Amino acid sequence: MTHQDQGSITDAARLARVEASTHVFTKLLPDIFMQSAGHEGPLKDIVLSVKDLFDIAGQVTRAGSPILEDAVPATKDAVAVERLRAAGARVIGRTTMTELAYSGLGLNPHDGTPENPLFAGRISGGSTSGGAVSVATGLADIALGSDTGGSLRIPAAFCGLVGFKPTQSSVPLTGAIPLSESLDSVGPMARDVATCALAWQVMADRPTATLAPKRQELIVPTNFGLTDLDPAVASGFAKLRETLTAAGWQIRDVTLPIFDDYGTLPVWQFSAFESLRRFKDKLSTHGAKMDPRVRQRMERGTEISEADFAATLAKRAALIAAFREEIGDALVLLPTVAIQPPHFDDVATDDGFSRLNLLALRNTSLANVIDGCSVSLPFGQGGALIGAMLTSFAGQDEAILSAALAMETDLADD
Repeated sequence: MTHQDQGSITDAARLARVEASTHVFTKLLPDIFMQSAGHEGPLKDIVLSVKDLFDIAGQVTRAGSPILEDAVPATKDAVAVERLRAAGARVIGRTTMTELAYSGLGLNPHDGTPENPLFAGRISGGSTSGGAVSVATGLADIALGSDTGGSLRIPAAFCGLVGFKPTQSSVPLTGAIPLSESLDSVGPMARDVATCALAWQVMADRPTATLAPKRQELIVPTNFGLTDLDPAVASGFAKLRETLTAAGWQIRDVTLPIFDDYGTLPVWQFSAFESLRRFKDKLSTHGAKMDPRVRQRMERGTEISEADFAATLAKRAALIAAFREEIGDALVLLPTVAIQPPHFDDVATDDGFSRLNLLALRNTSLANVIDGCSVSLPFGQGGALIGAMLTSFAGQDEAILSAALAMETDLADD
């Protein structure tokens, strides 16, 4: 369903559809939605869903966790929410998420996990699971979410959407509950690149302007991101390359030291150490209420000393500098996720969950660690669906969105 199609839906009908959705929203906000009708701005009457990680004035921000249910209601909107609403967006509700945003699969035993709207019996990805489903099912036009290791791009890839993780510093994190202050970014999901670009411009407080599509040189690393692919992902990525080459894109296979170095970084430390530092008191008093899988990963932070984490931060800084030097003006092209959306049964056991969570996050986490920007576009062939991911270093947001616009057109023409 397109945004134009949705224009004929009455507010009452839309609210009824949202209320009837299953595990997509943690809270419907009809008063805010109705009060903002017709507000002028570049996002006039665009319907916005907000991940339950962001403050909305008068609401308790739970981040999908019972340990935050007794929090004081927010006194003002998060900066990203404030800017989107000022531009005319209408907040329809808060969406479900992985507890505290701590996984790439989107499961939440407290609020429920929304089913993938494209593949029955499968998960929608996370941590911004409800946000992705809200857009994929036409309940919202834009989903506001966060991305610490892929939490926008993974569900976008699983649900046939565009997900954009901007440069961290471009959108303020103020009013969003952190998972990892080092890696967290704020960004949008939508059904097309242009809408994501507009939402980012608004959130980044930049002039809203139409970006020109532009093809750029692409590099595919031979030493990262292409192992352990599901057969459908491997064949889909091969077809993607074939389609882009036929459309005039220059694609090079490369082997760069940065990708080997990245593989030696203990990426898990960022979320474990920084979330434990923030939630240590809550964990000690209310830890029994938490999703055990989230609690266990957070508790790993106790294994990390201040000196250990300082060494990890120093290694990350070196990787950021090396990435910029080694890739130059090219964009990295990879499958967004190594796997197809898992069935719920696949993630029912702890072993299955851990294995698939690591695979889901592997390719997307690169952009967060190197302080970059990254976008996932949907590409489907023969009933299979994959995400096509472009990644670059910090500050290349407009360049990567321009490339995504060109790629979106070329893929649509295939």
